Parts: sequence; structure tokens; C-alpha cells
Amino acid sequence: MSVKNVSLPNLKEPIKENKKKSKIKFWNKEKKTKTQVVSFFTLFRYATKLDALFMVIGTIGALANGATMPLMMLVFTNIIDGFTNFGKICDLPANFTTPSVDLSPLTNSLKDQIIYLIILGIATMILSYFQVAFWLMPSQRQARAIRKNLFSSILKQDIGWFDVYKSGELTNRLTDDVDKIKDAFGDKFGNAIQNVSTFIGGIVIGFVKGWKLTLVILSLSPLIFASAIMFTKIAEVLTSNELKSYARAGAVAEEVFTAIRTVFAFNGAQKEHKRYESKLDEAKKYGIRKATINGLLMGFIWIVINGAYALGFWYGWTLSLKIDPNTGLPEYTIGKILLVFFSIIIAIFSLGNAGPFIGTLATGRGAAFEVFKIIDRKPSIDTSSNEGEKPNDVTGNIEFDNVNFNYPSRPDIKILNGLNLKVKSGSTVALVGSSGCGKSTCIQLIQRFYDPLNGNVKLDGNNLRSLNVKWLRSQIGVVNQEPILFSTTIKENIRFGKENVTDEEIIEAAKNANAHDFIMSLSDNYDTKVGDRGGQLSGGQKQRIAIARALVRNPKILLLDEATSALDNESESIVQAALDKARLGRTTIIVAHRLSTILNADVIFAFEDGKVKEYGTHTDLMSKKGLYYKLVITQQASMDSQASLRKINPTIDENSKLDSIKENILMSEKSNEFDSKENEEKGEKKEKKKDVSMFKVLKLNGPEWYFIVIGCLASLISGAVQPAFSIVFSKAIFIFSECDIKKQEQSIILYSILFIVFGIVTFISNLLQNSMFGISGENLTKRLRSKGFETMLKQEIAWFDSPDNSVGKLCTKLAVEAAAVQGAAGIRIGALLMNLGNLGIGLILALVYGWAIALTILAFVPFMIIGGVLQTKMLTGFSGKDKEVLEEAGKISIEAISNVRTVAIFNKENYFWNLYSKKLDVPYKAAIRSSNISAFMLGFTSSITFYAMAAAFALGAYLVEKNLFGITFENIMLVFSCIIFGAQSVGQASSLMPDYAKAKTAVDSMFQLFERQTKINNYESTNGITLEDKDLKTDITVESVEFCYPNRPEAKILKGLNLTVKEGQRIAFVGSSGCGKSTVTQLLERFYDPDNGMIKLNNVNLIDYNLHWLRSKFGIVSQEPILFDMTIHENIAYGDNSRQVSREEVIEAAKKANIHDFISNLPKGYETNVGSKGTQLSGGQKQRVAIARALVRDPKILLLDEATSALDTESEKIVQEALDRAQQGRTCIVIAHRLSTIRDSDVIYVLQNGVVTEMGSHDELMNMGGFYAKLNGKL
Repeated sequence: MSVKNVSLPNLKEPIKENKKKSKIKFWNKEKKTKTQVVSFFTLFRYATKLDALFMVIGTIGALANGATMPLMMLVFTNIIDGFTNFGKICDLPANFTTPSVDLSPLTNSLKDQIIYLIILGIATMILSYFQVAFWLMPSQRQARAIRKNLFSSILKQDIGWFDVYKSGELTNRLTDDVDKIKDAFGDKFGNAIQNVSTFIGGIVIGFVKGWKLTLVILSLSPLIFASAIMFTKIAEVLTSNELKSYARAGAVAEEVFTAIRTVFAFNGAQKEHKRYESKLDEAKKYGIRKATINGLLMGFIWIVINGAYALGFWYGWTLSLKIDPNTGLPEYTIGKILLVFFSIIIAIFSLGNAGPFIGTLATGRGAAFEVFKIIDRKPSIDTSSNEGEKPNDVTGNIEFDNVNFNYPSRPDIKILNGLNLKVKSGSTVALVGSSGCGKSTCIQLIQRFYDPLNGNVKLDGNNLRSLNVKWLRSQIGVVNQEPILFSTTIKENIRFGKENVTDEEIIEAAKNANAHDFIMSLSDNYDTKVGDRGGQLSGGQKQRIAIARALVRNPKILLLDEATSALDNESESIVQAALDKARLGRTTIIVAHRLSTILNADVIFAFEDGKVKEYGTHTDLMSKKGLYYKLVITQQASMDSQASLRKINPTIDENSKLDSIKENILMSEKSNEFDSKENEEKGEKKEKKKDVSMFKVLKLNGPEWYFIVIGCLASLISGAVQPAFSIVFSKAIFIFSECDIKKQEQSIILYSILFIVFGIVTFISNLLQNSMFGISGENLTKRLRSKGFETMLKQEIAWFDSPDNSVGKLCTKLAVEAAAVQGAAGIRIGALLMNLGNLGIGLILALVYGWAIALTILAFVPFMIIGGVLQTKMLTGFSGKDKEVLEEAGKISIEAISNVRTVAIFNKENYFWNLYSKKLDVPYKAAIRSSNISAFMLGFTSSITFYAMAAAFALGAYLVEKNLFGITFENIMLVFSCIIFGAQSVGQASSLMPDYAKAKTAVDSMFQLFERQTKINNYESTNGITLEDKDLKTDITVESVEFCYPNRPEAKILKGLNLTVKEGQRIAFVGSSGCGKSTVTQLLERFYDPDNGMIKLNNVNLIDYNLHWLRSKFGIVSQEPILFDMTIHENIAYGDNSRQVSREEVIEAAKKANIHDFISNLPKGYETNVGSKGTQLSGGQKQRVAIARALVRDPKILLLDEATSALDTESEKIVQEALDRAQQGRTCIVIAHRLSTIRDSDVIYVLQNGVVTEMGSHDELMNMGGFYAKLNGKL
């Protein structure tokens, strides 16, 4: 399945940056900024032949639709001639022909013209449909194609590119930026063509009917074009900066939601909110500047237009005084002057109406630059390429030949330094060494995530660069230290390992990985959804699924990076045996800190400083007493001697294995984020969407009320200028009936000055309107995004567990919905008020000067309102459905991009692309339907204007003819002027309906979020008990606690748990994976509250404490630590967000965690950025930073969940000693699979099936000979 890239001519070239630098003194203080936009035609690079056909039809419709207004001017001229012939204009033979009183009645003479107006109305309805529908449809098709191509391009990029490009920015490009591109070539583009057509038509009529007057009126137009070009260039720069700022904000949101438990554990919600707001402030600054620039542009255009009116009006008068010697009549009659004047007015008005599209186009071109730059990027390692050799057979010989390497994001740090090693086919090789020495880098080079800077990596003598990337990865099975599962079923996750695998093979792989029993204990067995990143499973369960996924593909090469680190002792020996069996006949490379897992390796390579220090078998290296020997001795020293002996001389007695213990846990206690697609959050009913008043949105704009008031007044003034202009214009026309030339001249000068005054007023009102609403609108957008983010951070963890609130959906909501609200706020309010002011004041004047005609027009208004309401209602329905599906698509994109390494390992780029594409197809089909509805309704409302005018002129002719109600030609001219300008206002207001529909849907959704009552407010905690440290006794009591996770109420995790922790005690929890150990720590942190029973600290229920104070007393180190895309200093200081942590405190904590020396050797030291999720650090380095983060807050209670599992042997002893020191004077709760780390605990609790089954010290439990003793026997 692929998206055709059938481009328009010359559109296939990669985009080029406009290297012309522009100085923006006013905005950037002489700072030179590159204008980063694509060319106009490049916007349409994804237009297919069908799209081109649609756009041609839409263009023809828009051109023809634009011609209806100039044609109406011709009809209007004939109507004026009709009134002239009736003798109601001027009876001066010096200027005009005196009509005969015996002519046919006026109504008969205008009958044909009235019919022409009706025909033009019908034509407008049909042409408007073609214009709107055939521009909206291809815009939807192209936007879909752009999204698909962008997502495809992102997925095929090399891993080095992802090291420097944040995943949150990429997802923002897929949503917000593509929407901006779509706006640039959607119905707004059709409107621009229509306005240009009207402009051309008006100019043509002007030149044909009176070229002299036309030239004079247009003499000032170059000023308009010059100003438009200048201001557009500035707007493009501001737009580019604005988009980048929003992308950075999106990256922060994605990072925070992914690590939500870490954020809450360290009371970081308010800090993250400030970080997010700082990015929004950048975007707001550029948005306000852009709005002000648009105001300056529009104001300047109108001042020039009104200047042209004044000049043209004066010159038209001079031409009317000249007599044509051939005819003896004036060179320019009043009819001719009016035709030229109105044609040029309509033309210039249309040009003004097209003006706002310049900003939309600039925004779209700026967004397209960033999007197309990603699409056009050629990855250095292209997973989509079919190039490269695909050998028929793989033996499995691997060789590193003098390999040098450093990561692209950190080019100043050399990881591998002339590495040489050989792995023979079928052998098992182990890589050992201190954390960060390059072991895992070798694994990544074998998979071709990166290429060496120098030297070669070879497979069976072939340089990996010469092999097809997809083929290469299909030969490799990988199990990483931190396995990533995808938000689908267990079966599908295992199936990721190999396409077209049978269910029997999946089950066999699960059995080999010791996963089958726990899978079968789940309610849906292999069809159980694992949640986002495998959040519904414990660490050990996830690891076993990952092992099954690797084994199912029956790989020629097996890469194991601490593959059993997350398993409990019971499972480890069985899985290790399965891996030992799986290694037979395969080339296996093991990266291990736990040296007991590699004793039987054929060759062990000991790494130091990026090269092999020594190699050989375990026995050989032990006899050398070199680096490996030191590593082993260090590890032995960190264990109990008896356990150590069993580790170094392992024997597995299958006869003494424990009976298979069923894991009846349907829901894991531990994850970074829960997400179950098949279950909705229980305990609270699905909330119905409320219909929110737009006044609620305006209330959020309360702090900017004075800007809004000024903006409203300016908008109303802008709107009032047109009716005022109509009065002056109609009176100015009527002065041609004045016989005294001197009085004519005085009046002409007066009215010309008034036109200039109108121009100045319009300039000021436009500037104020755009800048004031720009300020209020950008603040509203920022406030909505900020409030949305803040409200999300207030929610309880269970809310994040819901599939409706996955990371992708939440990020999409923030990026799309807040921006959509601008469709009914900000500049849109100004435009609406201006149009309402124009129409309202115009109607009032029409009622005053010709009430009968005005009432006739008003009779048509209900049809316009009904059409607008129906259009809004239908579009709002479609918009709501679009939003939901686009959020689903956003979830898929974020999941794939955030876990791109796992996607690449299993060649699943096409899988996720197909999933994403299918999600896009649903809103696309809905958009096609909404396009047709929008087009029909817009055509209907636009045509009513012509029918109303036809009725008004027919009635006017009758009233003048019968001399009723005192109606004169001057009255009719005034009413007509109000009608024609008011009609344009209705058209502009109707064009805002689609934006309003999207805004209404977004408002309903956002306010539903704002008004949600959270069960545990994680953002702010003002209530509850707080104690001084001296008054706090850290005794913990768990009393009859029952608990199940809210989105899986049928699966009880804790079933009446009772246990006691005394102050200063070191407590350990052990048990099978998924037994409820980590659930206890989550309840202590109050991520959840018990369903029954209670947990007490200092004999006070945890619920009664101030939440932030309570969490500040805990220091937590999890098995899979999450670091933020910040510096090392900032990550460690994150441990205490209640104050400013000094560098000295950070260094002290780092020293305790044995990470200071490593950090000090980095070129930037503590200012080194760790990358997204800490990817620039090894697993061991990340863990030590996480330990330092926990220690820097000097906690009263330490929660250690396998805190040393990722450390190498050399570091583990020192860090364990540091943790032992840190535990002194503190209450400490340890969760461990490695029982050697908890032997010295005061009390060890054995958990099974949600209750304590054994408790006591190590010796006591060993003497009992129960479950713990059997687990210990597996060591």
C-alpha cells in the first residue's frame, strides 16, 4: 500500500531554503533570520492527476464565481440608466441627456435587469459549490498524502537522526503543521482565486468603459503590492519561528506524559507546566507580532485604497466636465463614472479580501518547509531501500575490524576506539566491562542502527554496508534490557518477531520463554491487550514476551542485552535454560553485567576504553587475573559467599524445580504508563459531551478584556466605515445634479478629503483590530494549551491508564484543539464584528433612508441564518468525528516514533504505516462529505444576496415610479451601497463557518476536560497534614488492603494485604513476577488509593496527608528509570522540585551514586544533555543518575525497585555500598528479584496472590523451608 506521488510540473525537486537573509530591525534587533519557506508550487507536490482535475474544476468555478460581481456592476449600470431615463437623476442638459416623460414605466424598463440578477444568483449558488467543494476535496486528499509520506519518511530515518530530533516535535509536524499546509491550499485558496477573479473582472470593465479614470484610481496600487511583499516576508519569518516553538512545546508534553509516574513521584507537575509554558510564551510572542504585521498590512492597504477613491473621484468629476466634440455630450456620464468607480471599488475590495490569505499562505509555506525537509531527507541507513545484497544463507561469522565510533549527537565523545573482535559462527560470545564502555554500542552496530566512523563490521565476510538493511535485521533476534511492547495483544506482540507465524509457533515461543503459564492465567489469554509500552504487564512479564518475540523468528544471530535482568529468580533459571537451548546452532552475543549468566560462553571479551582489553573463556580469564578477574571478584564480594559459590558453579536440578506456580495476576503493578484498549476506565461512567457556550471561552480571555474591548471597538469602527462611506458616496454622486460648478468643486474636495479620512480611520482601526485581537487570541491559545496541560497534570494516574488518554491522544488534543478554538476567537471575533458592524449599521441606514426596501431585504435574512446554522451544525458533527479518529492516528504515530528502535529491530515500519494510514482514511471520507455540505450551504447563502437585491431594485423602481414613501434615487443609491457592502460581509461571515464548527467541537472537548473532577490532584496540594521531620516517625502499616486497578476491576491484585514496617527498618518484598510487590510502592506514593483497608504512616492514613509533602518523604528508584531531555544536572536536581538544588548538592548525590567521575570526564560535564528518555547514556549510567536523583532530596523513606539491576559488576558493589549508607537512618523498602541484594534485610515479606504468605529474616525464612527457601535455592 503506498501513496502515489503524482506531482504537478516541476514540483518533485527537493525543497530549497531561501538563503536570502532579511533584517527585521523592529522585531529582532538587527538579527538576521533566514526565510524558511517553500515555493508556491511546491505546496502542491503531492497533487495527483485527480487532484489536479479537481483543482482545475475548482479554479474554473472560483474564476467564474468571481466574475459574477463585476457582471452585477454591468447590470447595476443598466439599472442606473433606467432611473436616468425616467428623469430622476439630473435635468441639466449641460451634463446629462434630458429624458422624455412619455417613456415606458420604470418597472418594465428594469425587468430584464432584475431577471439577470436572479440568473446571477443561481449561477453563484452553482459556481460556489464547485469552487468550495473542488478545492476542499483535493486539499483533504493532499493533506492525507502529506501525512502518510511524512510518517513514512520519519519511520525510515536512521537512528542517529532520532538522537537529535525530539519525537514530540515530529508528532506536532504530523498534526498541527500539516493542518496549516492544508489551509494554504484548501477552500481559502479558492476564495483567494475568486477575489482575484473579481479584481481582474472589475479592472477589465474599468479599462473598457473608462480607461483614463481606471488608470488614475489604480495609480496607487503598486504601493499595495510592494507593502504586501514586504510584510509577507516578515510574516514568513515569524511564522517559521512560531511553528518551531509549538513543536518544542509538543516535545515537552510528549516527554511528560510518557514519564508521568516519574513526574508525579518527584512533585514535578508544576515544574513541567512552567517548562511547557515557556515554549508557549515563545510561540505567543511570534504570533502577536505576526498579527500586528497583518494589521499594519491591511491598514496600509485600506489607506491606499481610500486614497485611490479620493483621487479617482476628483478626476472623474473633471472628466464629467469635458465635452466630447464628436457627440456634444460629456466625455464621462454619471452612469459611466459610477460603473468604472464601482467596478474598481469591487476590484480593490476583493484584493483586500484576498489579503488575509497572504498570511495563511505564508504560514502554510513555512509549515511545508519543515515538513517537506523531513520527507526529502535521505537517511544514511535507509530501511525502505531494496538495495544491498541478500545472501541465500547466513553462517553467522561476525567481525569488528578496527572500528571507531561516536554517537552523532555527541561527536566529541569516542565510544569505540579501534575495536577488533571476531565471533565465530554458532558460538556464544559475551561482552563485559564497566557501564558505558561500548558493549551495547556493538549490539547497535550489528543491527546497523549506526555505521562506524572508521573500520568495518562484517557478517560472513560481507561489510554490513553492502547488505540490505531489512534483510540483515530479519536475521537477528534481539532482547534488550528495557523491552518495549506495543499497544496490541500479546499474540500480536510475539507475532512482531516474524511475519506469517502460526499460532502454534507463537505458543511454542511463549513456552520456551516461560511466558505461557502466566498468559493462560489472563482473562483473554493470548488476546490480552498489553497496553501502551506493555504497561499492563510487570517488568518480568514484559521481558518474557520480548524473549518469545525474539525466539519466534528463529534467528541466525541472537543478541541478548541483559535479557533476563528483569526476571524473578524462579523464572530466570528456566528462561536462562530456554535461552541456552535457543543458542544452539546460532551465533549469540550476550551483553551482561551479571557474570553468572555468561560462564558457559565460548569466548568472553572484556572491554575497556572502547576496545577489547582481553578475551578467552571464563577459566582462561580467571587464570590471567586481569580485568575480567577483577570484575568477577568485585561481583563475588557483593554477594553472600555461599550464594556466590552457587552463582559461579551453577547447577540446575530440574527434578527440584518448584511446581509450576500459576500467575493469576491479570493486571501488573508496575509500568511507566498504563493503556488498555479493550477496557474503558471503570468506576466512572463515560462522560457525555456537553454543549459549551462560546462565552465560556471568552471568559478565559478575561485578563485581556481591555485588549478585547479596544479590538471590538476597532472592529465595529472598521465595519461602520463602509456604511458611512455609503452615505458619503451616495451624496457625492448626487452632487452631479448641482448646476453650480463652483459648488460642485467645493463638494468634490470635501468628499475627497472624507475618503482620505476614512482611509486613516480604517488604517488605525485595522491595526488596533489585528494587534489587540492578536494579543487576546494568542493569549487565549496559550491559556487553553496551558490550562489543558495543567488540567491533565491534575488527573489521577488511573485517568492516564484509560485508552482514551494515551500519550498520543493527549498530545494531539493539546496541539490541535487549542489552535482550533481560534476559529471562534481572536482575529475571527474581529472579522465577525467588523462584518456584523458593516451589515448592522448598513441595515439601520437602509431602514432610515428606505425602510420599505430595507424590509424587503430583511425578509431574505432568515434564509441566510438558516443556511449558516445548518452548515455549522453539520460541520460540527463531522469535526467531532474527525477529532476522535485523528487522535487515534496520533496515538499510533507517537507509539511508533517514541519506540522507533524496536520498530526498526523487527522491520515493522510498514505495519505502523498501514495502521496509521487506515486511521487517516476515516476522517478523510468524512471530510469529503463535509466538503460537499459546506460547499452547498455556502452557495445557497451567497445566492440569496442576489435574490434580495433583485427584489429590492424591483420594489425601488416601483416606489420611485409611483412616488411612494418619498423614495428618491439618492435613497436607492444609499440603500444599494449598504446592500453591496453588506452582501460582502455576509459572504465573509459565511466563509468563517467551517472554522467556527471546528472551534465549537474543540471547545466542547476542552471544557469537558477542564470541568473533570480529579480523584487525586497531582498538580497542587494545599490541604492535608504536614509534619516537621523531627515529628515524623516513619512507621508504615498496611491494614487489610484490597486493590484492583480501575480499568481492570475484575482482577484483584491485593487481597487483604497486611504488613508492618518499623522506622529505620530495611524491608524487602519478594515473590513471583506480578504478585503485587510494586503495587504496594504505588499505593505508598498515592498513585492510587486502596479499594478497601488503609495504609498508615506515623499512624495516620496516607489520604489525610498533604500529597506533595507525603511524596517528598519518599525517594524512589525504579527498575526502568526515565530521564528527561535535559542536562545531567537538571535530571539529578529533579529529585527535589520544591527548591533550587545547588551544584554542590548535585555533585554530592552523584558521588554517592558512583556517577560523578563519569560525568566529570564528559566534555560538558554536568551540562551534558542526556537526550530523549536518556538515550545518550547507557543503562547503567541512567540507573546511577536515577539513584542520584533519589538521594538529592534526602528522603526519609527509600523505595528501591531493583535499583542496581542495570549496573555493571564494577559499579554495583560501590553503588550498593552507597545505597547501604543512604539507608542508614532511613526506612527502606526494597523490591528485588536478585535475592543476594536483600539478605541483610530486617524483614523479608514473601507475596503470593496478593497476600503475605511468609515473613521473617533471611535466616528465619531459610529455616522455614518454604517458598523463599526454594527461590533462594535457585540462586
